[in-house]
Amino acid sequence: MSTPYIPCLDLGSYINGTEEQRKTFSDELGRAFNDSGFVTITNHGVSQELIDQLYENIKAAFALTPEQKSQYEKPELAGQRGYTSPGKETAKGAKTADLKEFWQIGQEVTDGDPIKEMYPGNVILKEVPDFNPVTGAIYKKLEENGKHLLRAIATYLGLETNYFDQHVHNGNSILRGIHYFPIENPEAIAPDAVRAGAHEDINLITLLIGASADGLEVLTRSNEWLPIKAHHSDIVVNVGDMLQRLTNNKLKSTTHRVVNPPVELMKTSRYSVPFFLHPRSDMDLTCLESCIDEAHPKAFSDMTAGEYLDERLREIGLKK
Repeated sequence: MSTPYIPCLDLGSYINGTEEQRKTFSDELGRAFNDSGFVTITNHGVSQELIDQLYENIKAAFALTPEQKSQYEKPELAGQRGYTSPGKETAKGAKTADLKEFWQIGQEVTDGDPIKEMYPGNVILKEVPDFNPVTGAIYKKLEENGKHLLRAIATYLGLETNYFDQHVHNGNSILRGIHYFPIENPEAIAPDAVRAGAHEDINLITLLIGASADGLEVLTRSNEWLPIKAHHSDIVVNVGDMLQRLTNNKLKSTTHRVVNPPVELMKTSRYSVPFFLHPRSDMDLTCLESCIDEAHPKAFSDMTAGEYLDERLREIGLKK
């Protein structure tokens, strides 16, 4: 049985490298995304100091009382900004909600782009003064890294290097701070209750910066769950459904989950901060002609990114 290909790649070799190094990076990234759908990235330019500040502020935000957090919950925004309390998100097809709460930060448009009118403002967390500046700085860093990764993907797909640029400029991306909260009575939860049920991400690509504990697992093509081990300073990157649709399954949106820890560790918290890189809502996700042939007939209906996001938010329970 073949081992899934999940390499650790040096993003600096793509950003600052020779043409040959950039091509090698693009080939390796494409191979991994075609195989397992996951890679880990080093030399990404996000300082350890900023990562540490991020986790300090994420922990401080979730340490607020339920009453304090509830004032930042905006159900009308379908969880796309501010706080979302436990029990609200359920993996597609699952019957029991994930054991988590989360906070979402969205795009800040600063260049006069009229798309600004389409995005709700970010919620300002007044009890934790550094929360918004720090998460905003991380957002921009990961967005920049994501653009470089999409350029490498475009090269791998035989597209113009800047194919994705116009679609992700001021895109509808989301930074999500997640708290997998302690379970004080593990024996009392539903048998199928897990921190994050098996799912695929909605977006183009996801960049996950660190995590405070193990638990992330990927479903391999041989139908086995493989734990993803990454250094706290690495970024884990995976393909989302939108990129899978666009490439007609050439690049795989890999199923993954966050499993519960051993019972003796259920009373501890786990924190995680993924960045979901979304395009603008008008991006056409129609399968690329270059990814369709007799052996790979067109697998998906034509749809825009906005239409697909709306469909998926309803499926996972965040939108009515």
